[in-house]
Amino acid sequence: MLSSLLSVTLLLSNAAFAAPTKRQEGGSFKVDRVQNLNYTRNPQTALRRAYQKFNWTLPEELKMPVIPTGTIQESATGSAETGEAANTPESFDSEYLAPVTIGGQTLMMDFDTGSSDLWVFSSELPSDQSAGHTVFNPAHSSTFTQSSGSTFSIKFGDSSSASGVVGTDTVNIGGATVTSQAVELATQVSSSFVQDIAADGLVGLAFSSINTVKPNAQKTFLDNVKSSLLLPVFTANLKHATAGAYEFGAIDSSKFTGSITYTAVDTSRGFWEFPASGFSIGNGPQQPNTENSPAIADTGTSLLLADKSIVDAYYAQVAGANFDIKQAGYVFDCSASLPNLNLMLGSKSYVAKIPSSLMVYEKVDSNTCFGALQETQQQGLQIYGDILFKAQFVVFDAANNALGFAPHA
Repeated sequence: MLSSLLSVTLLLSNAAFAAPTKRQEGGSFKVDRVQNLNYTRNPQTALRRAYQKFNWTLPEELKMPVIPTGTIQESATGSAETGEAANTPESFDSEYLAPVTIGGQTLMMDFDTGSSDLWVFSSELPSDQSAGHTVFNPAHSSTFTQSSGSTFSIKFGDSSSASGVVGTDTVNIGGATVTSQAVELATQVSSSFVQDIAADGLVGLAFSSINTVKPNAQKTFLDNVKSSLLLPVFTANLKHATAGAYEFGAIDSSKFTGSITYTAVDTSRGFWEFPASGFSIGNGPQQPNTENSPAIADTGTSLLLADKSIVDAYYAQVAGANFDIKQAGYVFDCSASLPNLNLMLGSKSYVAKIPSSLMVYEKVDSNTCFGALQETQQQGLQIYGDILFKAQFVVFDAANNALGFAPHA
């Protein structure tokens, strides 16, 4: 890895936003993660977040908010030369947080490949909406510039929302700096965001076309930084219950086995979307996914939300598995024998093995477990979340609009 780190020269589409300044070229940077042992994950919270994010109608069982527990634990950051920064997974390893410095202020933020806004809890929020969070205060930044007339608003299917004003500031992630990055300052957030006290904002890593800033959508941190990377890629090495990292600008061959299989991405909906047309259960034969919905690679979703044909076939092989209305998902006896799930990804039908050890999401009582595989609630779109990333090393190729997959080393 080159030790020099970077920023960018891409122009933002809104003339009110200044161009980031390129200082160094050809670099790479890494954001390491560590485990937060103080956070307890909740299956209904995981489902609710996915439903809200993709504007799915919430069933009654998910409308009662569940307040997550736990607090942030920061660990030592790496040196500027290596570009490493501590990263704290929330909900064990189902939600990944990283320190992001904006205008000299450090917040713990989600990295989300399923959205495209960089928004933060701000000092403009009412105290009841900011309690427990670290907030960004633009008055304490010498580099912040308000963008007159620019606003953002994110709304979800159950009326959850975040909205506010927009400015530009210097954003540093793992040693890589983008000046005049669009930063969205929340002045209102709904209770579902307030209750997630571990996260102070979000770094969207999907495509800039779905950024919500009005009147002009803004470029993501990834779009602004990619031209100055050694390679215009980032990788997700997010193994289960062990140290992992996001790395930008390089592909570390020591982190995966075999070769990487690439598939083209359909960017028309703004996501890292790819074909996912088949599957097999355990050592059984390959089967077609009769719904044949494309999938998106989403680090911001905890579960694996798949088409009905996949879910039904899998749980048909799990003794006693059933759909529990109260839990709004499939459950089974925790002592049940679980098979592996093999997913055919991309145009070349790369086989991604999801081992049985990852197919339990969490216990719901002393004997009952909630499955990591659940049915998608929007026909025509599967959401392959953290469960996929626990099993696979994933490359996001921003130059060629492609995804690459390989087993973890």
